[in-house]
Amino acid sequence: MANFPSRMPAIFFGHGSPMNTLEVNRNSEAWLAMGEQIVRDHGRPTAILMVSAHWYINAAAVTAMEQPRTIHDFYGFPPELFAFQYPAPGAPELAARVADLAAPIWIGADVDSWGLDHGTWSVLAHVFPDADIPVVQLSVDATKSYAAHAALGAAIAPLLDEGVLVAASGNVVHNLRRIDWGREEGGADWAERFDAAALELMTTDPARLPELADHPDHWLAVPTPDHLMPLFYVSGIAAATGRPVTPFNVGCAMGSLSMTSYAVAA
Repeated sequence: MANFPSRMPAIFFGHGSPMNTLEVNRNSEAWLAMGEQIVRDHGRPTAILMVSAHWYINAAAVTAMEQPRTIHDFYGFPPELFAFQYPAPGAPELAARVADLAAPIWIGADVDSWGLDHGTWSVLAHVFPDADIPVVQLSVDATKSYAAHAALGAAIAPLLDEGVLVAASGNVVHNLRRIDWGREEGGADWAERFDAAALELMTTDPARLPELADHPDHWLAVPTPDHLMPLFYVSGIAAATGRPVTPFNVGCAMGSLSMTSYAVAA
């Protein structure tokens, strides 16, 4: 039998602006603290499987290259951000394991087209700043329902017992057209309501999280589903394992973003 480290948690990070990579603020400090807590309580992960809102395609795929490139998938930011690199190694064996666990759902192996986008590295720059833990990204399949993403999360839950940290990166509320650039913290009424509804479901009955689709503020909070969908992987894991969910870094910012994050206990 393989000798794995202790069981890992599953984490959803509300990632917000890529500028969090370079800044010291409540978000980056919360991510740093979470990384320290993971290592302190569970040891170093053998690898990280990250579901990022920014690899949103019409298929399910995993990065399967030995050395994924750092992707700067944005524009209009300072040169320092474009210069940032997160040179974590890949883990083709983990990519194959994800595909096996997901069967009969087909997951393709991407060996040359993607890499690590800012949904991954803006967070991991603080959680594991040495970039020495192998990282694999799992795409968000735009053709699938919320429930289907939760089911795939449940399917990959055994990875936690194999020392793999399963993490997801997005935002519960993400409406860039309603950004209030003069408002650093807090959200509009509709943003706060939707964030609170997600928190209630995640902490009481995560299996019901797909009900967010029927929330009256859904289409204002989630005009496109890409940033919310990663949360369903973590809710699926929580529902499948029955482990408690703890929110952290709770709250909205800039009127129309939620930075609220969640940890599923190991």
